[in-house]
Amino acid sequence: MTGQDISRPWLQHYPRDVQWDSTIEPQPLFTILEDTARRFPQTTALDFLGKTWSYKSLARLVDHAAEGLRGLGVRKGTKVALFLPNCPQFVISFYAILKVGAVVVPCSPLYSRKQLAHQIEDAEVEIAITLNLKELYPNIAPLIGQGRFRHIIVSDLPWALPMIPATLFPLLRRKTIAKIPRDTHHTRWHELLHNNGVRRSASIHPDTDIAALQYTGGTTGTPKGAMLTHKNLHMNAWQTALWSQLAGADGTVKVLCALPFFHIFALTTLMNRSIMTGATMILHPRFELQKVLKDIERKKPQLMCAVPAMLIAINRSPELDNYDLTSLRACISGGAPLPIEVKKNFEDKTGSTVVEGYGLTEASPVVCANPLSGINKPGSIGVPLPNTDVAIEDMEQPGKWLTTPDQRGELCTRGPQVMLGYWKHDQATAEVTTPDGWLRTGDIATIDEQGYVFIVDRRKEMIICNGFNVYPRTVEDAIYTHPDVEETAVVGMPHHETGELIKAAIVLKDGSSLNKQDLHTYLKEILGRHELPQEIEFKESLPKTMIGKIDKKLIKESIMNDIVVENEN
Repeated sequence: MTGQDISRPWLQHYPRDVQWDSTIEPQPLFTILEDTARRFPQTTALDFLGKTWSYKSLARLVDHAAEGLRGLGVRKGTKVALFLPNCPQFVISFYAILKVGAVVVPCSPLYSRKQLAHQIEDAEVEIAITLNLKELYPNIAPLIGQGRFRHIIVSDLPWALPMIPATLFPLLRRKTIAKIPRDTHHTRWHELLHNNGVRRSASIHPDTDIAALQYTGGTTGTPKGAMLTHKNLHMNAWQTALWSQLAGADGTVKVLCALPFFHIFALTTLMNRSIMTGATMILHPRFELQKVLKDIERKKPQLMCAVPAMLIAINRSPELDNYDLTSLRACISGGAPLPIEVKKNFEDKTGSTVVEGYGLTEASPVVCANPLSGINKPGSIGVPLPNTDVAIEDMEQPGKWLTTPDQRGELCTRGPQVMLGYWKHDQATAEVTTPDGWLRTGDIATIDEQGYVFIVDRRKEMIICNGFNVYPRTVEDAIYTHPDVEETAVVGMPHHETGELIKAAIVLKDGSSLNKQDLHTYLKEILGRHELPQEIEFKESLPKTMIGKIDKKLIKESIMNDIVVENEN
């Protein structure tokens, strides 16, 4: 691809309030908190279940945590795992780790012990930070002594709660609390903070120093750590701040944070962007529908980020009319394709603007989004963020750009947010990146005349049936147009005659009596014959990933297991 010019059709249709060629000097990521604490010292930074911290107090806690980490031997390059849900300890620990030059390794609280062990060993984690809850601590404690892992910092949840809940928690939730040994392998949270604060920040080179090892299946399937530098994360926070019109925010914006910070989508678009712009983060340890609805009504956030499953849950809540959600001005949807009906219903019920965006872990993660002011095309992931290029590569002739609008090929991107590479996986890095900075996303897409990008499907999920290329998203979009459909996932299954057959798993809306024949007849009017599902299965629910994305891998495994059982019988 080196030397090839690309057109930028989106420049003629870019939102007026955003400059694509805006520039900013990348900084060590922890400086965004220092800068905001100087600008808005008394603004509320965190609101966690009613207890609040100002930016001044948050920055002070980060300084104390950083010095505590230094006292435990954490130095530049040390890998520190965060095994935490959304809570103040996550935010404090994240910036403290960066301030001493160490590397954050976010770990999902939903991981099994086996998954956690793999990530901690592969990342060469030395220290972890977690809570003394039975759903967390017992999964990580037995790993001490494996590889380089030598120490756990343990906090209790009451530290972050208002006075009355903090007092009652040990009494009412005693069965949920794990017993923590007092030995040289453990440090209590209050011990970590018991010092005079950080003496100095580490010397950081934003372009090359790693801020986080963010694990992902990547574009090649095997879990790997994407090496995200301080520049990558700093620039993507700035890009998303420009896009959401918060770059010049005055410290009065509130953001609902129900997506998990251990996932890159929330880490950038919620936590880092909020810190950069002086927004108040309303933290939720997990997405719980009633609590989210109550907080939107009481605390009146203007912004939220969500995956489509969250929007679907809000749309279908039978108590939705009892809550005032009109404070929301915008909702950024990502992590999975956004059905048009879901977007429309949420906008009708809240009065907010829902825009679909697109990203991947290897790009920190945001690459494209529909503008909040300007053309918002249903079904499109929008246009590239500032300083970001996208292009379509010919799948038959790698290295060749497809320059005619609406041609299908692999979506590639280039920008300051693209990762340094995969940790300890040079070959995998070489497969998805080019010497001149392009990242192959693994997604099949088109770009229209105005520069808007449309994801057709994942390259590895494309179904080849009777020699025809069938894109599951095309079939899913058609199924979603039926008013009785709540959710769907289309997968390809091995078949001895056709190569693969098209199977649709569908969740119907409550009270629906739709049958397979009627749905098949409906789809014949909008899909080609080669795209019609050969099998349709109605289900009560579809499995989800940790951020609420429909898990097609589990769906395929479930179908294959059913086939095995049927054959055995």
